[in-house]
Formats: sequence, structure tokens, C-alpha cells
Amino acid sequence: MLNSRVSWQGPRRLLVVCAALDLLGLIALILGISFFEPVPLMQQLGWLLLTVLAYLGFGWLFGSYTVLRWRRLPIDALIRRVLVAGLVTLVTIAFVRWIVNPPDLIWLVYRRTQVIWLAGGMAWSLLIRAMLRRGVLLSSEPSYLLVGSPQQNRFALEAWNRTLPRQQLRSISLGQALDVAPPVVLAIPPAVQRDPRNGALMQALRDRDPRETVITTPIAIFERQLERLPPRLLPEPWLEFDELPWNRMFSLERQLKRAADLVLAVCLLTLSSPLMAVVALLIWLDDRGPVFYVQDRTGWLGQVFSLYKLRTMRVSPDDAPAQWTIPDDQRITRVGAWLRRLRLDELPQLINVLSGDMSLIGPRPERPELEHQLEQQIPHYRKRHWMRPGLSGWAQVSAPYAASVEDSQLKLSYDLYYLKHFSTWLDLVILLRTIKTVLKAGGR
Repeated sequence: MLNSRVSWQGPRRLLVVCAALDLLGLIALILGISFFEPVPLMQQLGWLLLTVLAYLGFGWLFGSYTVLRWRRLPIDALIRRVLVAGLVTLVTIAFVRWIVNPPDLIWLVYRRTQVIWLAGGMAWSLLIRAMLRRGVLLSSEPSYLLVGSPQQNRFALEAWNRTLPRQQLRSISLGQALDVAPPVVLAIPPAVQRDPRNGALMQALRDRDPRETVITTPIAIFERQLERLPPRLLPEPWLEFDELPWNRMFSLERQLKRAADLVLAVCLLTLSSPLMAVVALLIWLDDRGPVFYVQDRTGWLGQVFSLYKLRTMRVSPDDAPAQWTIPDDQRITRVGAWLRRLRLDELPQLINVLSGDMSLIGPRPERPELEHQLEQQIPHYRKRHWMRPGLSGWAQVSAPYAASVEDSQLKLSYDLYYLKHFSTWLDLVILLRTIKTVLKAGGR
């Protein structure tokens, strides 16, 4: 275990700490307000819970926690996101109060109380985020340094900067690593660590205080801090099929995943059927074309299956070549643009989930024509077929829409991480972030 003097924690550490401090501040503020009210706070617990959950939930939805991971934090963006979360909470509680019409003794829903409480909560939230960003409340992040020549580390530097992490990564020589002041995390490639010519320098680094100087590898930094595995940095061979968590004999999580797929797919199909009927009518009225779009996709172990979607683009000739979808693509219809933003065009794929061709969570399936090209250009690409494709996936909630080979390589880095670290917990994280994307109409 690493000592706390070197803060090399998981990427969601700041977010969890910030949410906990927001909760602590809200509770402290309402306890202070309750001293001036005649009715005990215990009789307000339902409304207290509703307000707190709404404030934390809208903060998550509108990105007041996400900004903590930005490399640069514009103060106007921080203020705007915290204000939006607070104001939407205020409106939500007012609406629920109007619907429920609670008795007069429920003072917590009074407009005056809510304004004072949430205004104080927003001020507290802004202060907490500023202090977290400046390392006041948590130990400061160490320097992350790639040891080796810039040429050796070119792919790693490009891959790191592509996702804009909070920590800046730079490359230094092995000799310079001895002069770096702690706390520091040194990412040294395995080949450099094993090279006999570097024995004395490596021993000198290992002799440093292990609580302040961590020696690791570039892949380990990506895996732990960015939760992805850039394919060009992975060795050959890497991660055999038998090593997958998914492939373990008598895997309870695998059985649970399939059971959840079936139950949730049936429920979602039942609930969304009226909505799909209305959407189907809108698609037909828009251009009198077919409602559904059926396309060959590559799935489990490279097998081709027919994927179903609600049509969002103009009808193309059967012999039209496969091409990437780009921002403001002129092929997208007016109705299709909204369907893609809300991810409603994916609903028919619940049928694919029931048939076993897909799962709710997994790597997104791609067209065979494009995959042949990607397999030639991106190492380890076929490994994404080692799990059933999904309606949503770690790449879909972590990376932008793929519109090029470079984008596909970025998304593959998240797919490979999902393959190696598949778990029920990770599926739940992906599900929550997918819900967030749908609620924010953030699809494309």
C-alpha cells in the first residue's frame, strides 16, 4: 500500500470527497437554521432527505463535481454549474411542495428557508471546490513523470494529453529522475527498469523514501489514473482470453449480468413501447421513409448479427460505402437529431439484448467494413470482441463519439480497460453515467 504522503488515489477520489463535504455542509446549515424554528427538525426528515438528494443529484447531473477533474478550472464555469444545481433544486422543491401541499408545520419547504439554506450550501460548495483544487483539504497530487526519451514516450504523452487529465505529464531522462523533488510518481518502462546498464540508477531510485517516490510503469499510470489502457503501449502478447474476469468458470457476476440484461430489457421494452410508437410516427411523418434501420454489426467473437435502430438519417442506397458520422452530419434528419441526443434511437436494440446478441453494457458494436480497417491500424482491436457488445459501455461514457481512426483508438483504450476490469460495480457506474448522458441530452 502507498503511504498517504504520496496521493496516488483513484480518479473519483476528489468527486467522492467533494460530495461528502457538500452533504456535511448542508446538514450543518440546516441544523443551524433549525434552532430558530418552533417545530423540531425530526418532523422534517422526509423533506430534508428530498432536498439533500436533489441538490447532490443535480450537482452530479450538471457537472459541479466533474469540473474537479479539469486541468484548468475557469471560475465562471464553476460558479455557473453550482448555481444551476442550486436553482434547479429550489425549483424542484417548490414544485413538489405545490403538488403535495404539506402542512404549515413543515417549515423546511418555506421559500425563505430554502433560499437561505441553498444559498449557504452553494457558497459552501464553491469554497470546498476551490480548496480541493488548491490541495488545502487533501494532500497535493505528486508530479507524474515519464522516464525516458521524448521519442520513447511519444505515444504515452499523446495518449495522456488526449484526455486532458488534471495532472500535466512530462518526459525526463533516467538521470534527471534522481534530482526530482518528492512527492513524485516515476513511470519507467519495464525494459528500462530491466536494462543492466541502468542498474545503479534504478537502485538509487529504489533507495529513496518509498512513501514519497513511487516507481511504476506508464501503463500502470494510465490504468489507475485515467482508467484506460492505450493499445499502442500494450505489449504483445497481452491479456489472453482465459485471463478475462468474464471468462472465469462459474462466474457469479457473469450470470448476474445476463439475468439483469433479460429483466431490464423486458421492463424497458414494456415501458418504452408507447414512446417508440410515437417516435416511429414522427420518423415516418418527417420524410415518409422506413422507421427502423437494420445494419450488420460485429459482435461476440467476431460473429456478425443484425442490429436494430430507429432510423435517424436519410435513406442511403444499398451500395453506399460505410463512413463515419461527423458533427452536424447533413444525413441526420430533424427528428433523428433529437433521437440521437436522447439516445432513443438505440431502444430497439433491447431486442438484440433479449436474443443474446448484445448486453446492456459492453463495447459498442461496429460495422464489419470499418472494423477490417481498424484491425489493420490499431493493435489489440479484435480483443473488444471477447465480450458481448452493449447498448452502452465504458468507452461511450468516457470518450467522445468516434469519427476517425484516432477516435476509435481512444475508445478502444477504454474498452480494453473494461475487458480487464469487468465487474458488477463497473457496470453500475456505466449505467449511472449513461442515465446522466440521457438526462442531459448529451448523445450525438
